[in-house]
This record gives sequence, C-alpha cells and structure tokens, in this order.
Amino acid sequence: MASSSPHSSLLDIAPVVPVVVLQDASDAVPLARALVAGGLPAIEVTLRTPVALDAIRAIAGEVPDAVVGAGTVITPDQVTETVAAGARFLVSPGWTDVLLEAMRASGVPFLPGVSTTSEVVALLERGVTEMKFFPAEAAGGTAYLRSLAGPLPQARFCPTGGIGSANAPDYLALPNVGCVGGTWMLPADAIAARDWGRVEALAREAAGLKTLRAQV
Repeated sequence: MASSSPHSSLLDIAPVVPVVVLQDASDAVPLARALVAGGLPAIEVTLRTPVALDAIRAIAGEVPDAVVGAGTVITPDQVTETVAAGARFLVSPGWTDVLLEAMRASGVPFLPGVSTTSEVVALLERGVTEMKFFPAEAAGGTAYLRSLAGPLPQARFCPTGGIGSANAPDYLALPNVGCVGGTWMLPADAIAARDWGRVEALAREAAGLKTLRAQV
C-alpha cells in the first residue's frame, strides 16, 4: 500500500492473504468467517466473477473481523465501485498512472502490481513502497525478489501467483516480503461442498507460517 496511507500495512496483518474467486455470493460470509477463524483476516476478493461486488458488500457488512479488499482492480471505475461496496484495500495485477491516481485518491490502502525492476523504480519515484509482485513464480520467484532487495531495500512486496504451502515459506523468509497471496487454503472441492471447517483448518496452517518465519 501507499506509504502515505494512515492505515496499518496490509503486509503485516497476516503472513498470507487468501485470494478469493467466488461464483456464489451466498458463500462469501461463511467463507470469510472460516478464514478469519483460521487466522487470516485480510481477504482479497477478486473481480473475476459477476458476484464479486455483492461478496465484498456481504463480508464488509457481516464479518466485522475481516479486512476485506478487492483484487484484480484495473480501472478507476472499479476503484470507486469496490470502495463503495466496503473494500478496505485494493490490489491490482499491474498499474498505470491513471489507475494509480484513482487508487491513491480512494483513501484506502492499495497494492499496485509489478513484475519488473523498472516498474518498482517507477512506483518508488511516485512515493509507493508496498507492491504486489505478480505473477510471482512466472516473473522470477524468490531469486528475482532476493536480487531486488539489495538495490531497492525500501520496496516491500506481497508476491502472488504460483505460490502454495510448499514454497510460501521460501518467499516469507525474504527480507522484502511482508506476506504472500494464494488460493491453496481454498480448494475448489471444499468450496463446492461448502466444507468451511476444512477451509478454516487450511487457513490455520497458512497462518502458522508466521511462526515459521520468525524461526528462520
């Protein structure tokens, strides 16, 4: 998120930000409650489905312990719509000056997406120090992020894309990574079966990565 934000950093809320793609808005509240109960309160609901705004609205209204945000935000109109629905943070897969200004004007924290050194430098030039690194594995993974830490130590990242329970600890061990985004605690069969207990258990395992990180 922008360094000028008055909010505490999303990167420090939990080690993992679940990236939620919902097909049915009625699943939003029980899913969010399971994630919060498992220790993952920061929840990114992506705008990849028609029910996303309804899902954000429902979580914002009915799950007070959740910090719900909007992902896959790529237009100023989406910034306006998601914040009006109750989004408390914004995440984009990439950024332009137009999108960046809309996110900055929204008043909520935001993570603009980057995948190259030049994009990181351009955001630092604009006063933004916290970013999404996407698509993390395809864009170079932990080796790439490690190489950025030397020349650009002021940049902090939430890597997303290709991250699961096996490689998340490798990312979280990096000095410039605050948290990771992922979907592994949201298996499609568990969502389809509405097995919220399984989601909560997987979320608790993911939240435990913070303890592992402290021991690295």
